[in-house]
Formats: sequence, C-alpha cells, structure tokens
Amino acid sequence: MRQRVRLFFDLFKLRIGFAIGLTALAGALAVPGATVDAWRVALLVACVIAASASAGAFNQYVERDLDARMGRTRNRAFVTGRLKHGPFWLGVIGLMLALAVCAAAVAVNALAALFVFLGAFFYGVVYTVLLKRRTWMNIVIGGLAGSFAVLAGATGVAPGEIGPVAASLAWVLFLWTPPHFWSLAIAFHDDYRAAGVPMLPVVVGDARAARTVLAGTVVLVASSLLPLAFGLGPVYAVCAVSGGLFFLRAAARLAAQPSRTTAMGSFHASLAQLSLLLIGVIADAAWGG
Repeated sequence: MRQRVRLFFDLFKLRIGFAIGLTALAGALAVPGATVDAWRVALLVACVIAASASAGAFNQYVERDLDARMGRTRNRAFVTGRLKHGPFWLGVIGLMLALAVCAAAVAVNALAALFVFLGAFFYGVVYTVLLKRRTWMNIVIGGLAGSFAVLAGATGVAPGEIGPVAASLAWVLFLWTPPHFWSLAIAFHDDYRAAGVPMLPVVVGDARAARTVLAGTVVLVASSLLPLAFGLGPVYAVCAVSGGLFFLRAAARLAAQPSRTTAMGSFHASLAQLSLLLIGVIADAAWGG
C-alpha cells in the first residue's frame, strides 16, 4: 500500500501540486477588503491542486522517452512500465482536469475556473509539448503556470477583478520559476544533455547559466517587495527580505563556483524563499484580520 501511495504521489507530482495550492490560497488572502468564504476558497484550492496533478501526470505521460534517458527520472511509472501508457490514462488525466475546472466554474466563478485551466494548460501543453524540447525559453514561458494559480485565488474572492497585490504576486511567481528551475538544471546538466533537452545550462554552459540565475534572483528579490506598496504589511516584509537574502546568498555562491553542490543549494534556497513569501502573505492576512 505504501508503494502504491508513493507511486501516485510521484505520478501526480503532488509535492508541486500542494505548493501550487498554497499559492492559490495566498492569492485569495492577498485581496484587500474581500469577503473570504472559507469553504469556497478551500474548494478552489482543491481544484487548483487537482488541475496541477493532472498536468503533472500528463507531463510524465508525454515525456516518458526523455525520462528514460535521465538518471533523476528513469524510475518513473510510465518509464518502468508500472503504469501502461494508453487511452485509459489520458482519459483519467483529462477527466481530472475537466472536473477541477467545472467545479471551480460552478462553485466559484468562470474567471477563476479559466485561471485554473490555464495553469494546467501552460504546464501540460505549452511547456511540456510545445517548448521543452525546442527552446531554452521553455521554463520562462512555462513558468506562467504558477502565476495563474495566484490569479485563480484572487479572482475566486473578487470576481472579475485582479487587484495590484494579486498582480504583483503573480509577477513574483513568474520571475521565481526560471532561477529556481535553472539551479536544478545546472545540478542535473548531464541528464538534460543526455536527453537532448535544451535547458539553459546545456545551451550556454553552467558558468553563464549560474550568472543568469544570480541576475534573475536579484530582479526577483527586488520585485518581491512590490506587494508592500499595495498594502501588504510588516509580516510579509520580514518574510520577503529574509527569504530574499537567503536566496541571493545561495545564488551568489552558485555564480562564484558553479557545481552540483552550489546548484542544489540555490535550488533549495529558492524553495525556502517561496515558502517564506507565501507564509508571509497568509500570516499578513491573518494579522490584519
């Protein structure tokens, strides 16, 4: 039973899904003056997680040939044959997404449902199918998936309106994805090269990619202070500054000495920074009542 649970946890990339759900929750709580209906927000977060899970499974379904050439992913279920690729799994994935979008449309509103759909679409189709094998810009454009989760949360509590706080947080999520993922790509440079995937380190080399990660982190950290101008308070400020400095330090180490160790340090620092940002938004909303 434990192995089966782990199989489906990995197949649907639920670790990422829960993070995306937390992002949607932050987007909902970041809307100043909105009336937050707890059950409706909880349902919307669940829809975001389900849509993200469907996109994660579709990513593994489509990329089974690439995953077989990468040490990090060669034990995934569609590669090993523990799950058989075919119409059944495409149907399950499509049904999950359809149910998530329809539930959001009926119980929340159509605009929030659209953003739920776009988050899954950009990761599953735009990033996985259209861009990943073709251009190093894949993760830049594909990174919009996280931004749509913020917008889904915001429009879920303020129908038809995307306020400046939500817009600035969506911008921060967009900027966060490239330095986060390129750090991982540097650590697994050989895997991506073996699979023929044009991630930035494969295209320009680790040293230049590491400098790009540092530059992107500088822009990200500066942008993470924008929500303060639109109403977020001191709790968010403390989280944004502390998390930003932590990520900057790790990215600077990576730029100074590109290696698997410093790349993984930067990758984990990016996760810590995002976690602190989201906690800051949620705690700030609770602090402000």
